[in-house]
Amino acid sequence: MDMQSLLRALPKVDRLLERDDLKALCAVHPRVLVADAVRETLDELRDEIRAGGEPDVSEHAVAARAAMLAERMARRSLRRVVNATGIVVHTNLGRSCLAKAAVDAVAEVSGSYSTLEYDVEAGERGSRHVHVEELICRLTGAEAAMAVNNNAAAVLLSLAGLSRGKRAIVSRGQLVEIGGSFRVPDVMRESGAVMVEVGTTNKTHLRDYENAITPDTGLLLKVHTSNYRVVGFTQEVSLEELVELGARHGVPVMEDQGSGVLVDLREWGLPYEPTIGESVAAGADVVTCSGDKLLGGPQAGIIAGKWHVVQALKKHPMARAVRLDKMTLAALEVTLRLYLDPERARREIPTLRMLSARLEEMRERAEALAERVAHACGDAYATGTAPEVSRAGGGALPMADIPTVVTTVVPSRMSVGELEARLRCGEPPIITRISDERLLIDPRTLLDGDEAAIVSALATLAR
Repeated sequence: MDMQSLLRALPKVDRLLERDDLKALCAVHPRVLVADAVRETLDELRDEIRAGGEPDVSEHAVAARAAMLAERMARRSLRRVVNATGIVVHTNLGRSCLAKAAVDAVAEVSGSYSTLEYDVEAGERGSRHVHVEELICRLTGAEAAMAVNNNAAAVLLSLAGLSRGKRAIVSRGQLVEIGGSFRVPDVMRESGAVMVEVGTTNKTHLRDYENAITPDTGLLLKVHTSNYRVVGFTQEVSLEELVELGARHGVPVMEDQGSGVLVDLREWGLPYEPTIGESVAAGADVVTCSGDKLLGGPQAGIIAGKWHVVQALKKHPMARAVRLDKMTLAALEVTLRLYLDPERARREIPTLRMLSARLEEMRERAEALAERVAHACGDAYATGTAPEVSRAGGGALPMADIPTVVTTVVPSRMSVGELEARLRCGEPPIITRISDERLLIDPRTLLDGDEAAIVSALATLAR
């Protein structure tokens, strides 16, 4: 058929929508969505024909193509994926997974009214800060605490409250950039603080801070480089030294811990990271960190420190703009409560469980998955296991190579790149890695039921 004949042969929208198969689809999805899918499909076919193509323009073929498009359009954009990458706090995949108890708490408060800002004992308005403040103080030794919607907000609010219009002194080697080109100097500028850099990239001395202090200095800022390390010929000033210097000059000290932890990770064979409690004990006026990285909770920013500082931040006009919603507060409260028993926290908070899982457990899981795939898929894939490295991710523990064992899959009927793409575009999407022409599946980041989803997807693709 020539171009004009093909264009004339395209079925009409109304005719397509009267078909039984598309009528059935309209019973599942909104009719307007199905109609839009039909129109978009016809537009795509016209473009293909005008470009010299000869697509199938039969009514059945067009209806089938429109139905597939309608299903894609109806699919939620934000949905579950299987993380088989071995990157535990995977920023692109939503960072930390919540403990089941935290998920249950979110479901409870989101599907009903709650005590968000109501004191049931007094029968009057309460404060949303009470849900996590006492827990943070108990776990860190801080005099007061609050939580906001992420650590960037915690830093922004703290800087604005302590140093707006004043000099904030920070080491040049601590001007961190995190994901998305988000930089500490940008946050400082937006807070209204006047950033004063001291020292050099690799070395900053106490005298550098002291020489920079003037009557209009509002803050000494220490930023923990949780997402990178400077090694070799280096020196930085300890928090204790900064606190002593600040006390002599009447200048408050703030530490941004970045990832933030509540327990000593060395107990579980991981590299040392300073805890929030250690920074509070060192005398920092305010400490900020994330709730959704190594802490293993929801996206949040934690502010802990001296009572008078935190009280002033609670009353700051910016505090309302960065406050937490009820669902995040519910998840954060439960996550913090789990930390009252560190061993229970390690077992029940997925991030901690994954990071602390032993190598032998990874080997057993990788071997079991390889056997399941081989049994379900026959000769469609060559499966095996191999030693590899997992990562903490999320800009945390940058120097930590966490030993693991992965399941390897080599397809016989398609390229490894095609297999990766088809798994990634499946339902649920399965996100893997490729190395040396092998598909790698790291069991460290697999949740309950993920192995079954992987086997099912691979078996489907093997047919």
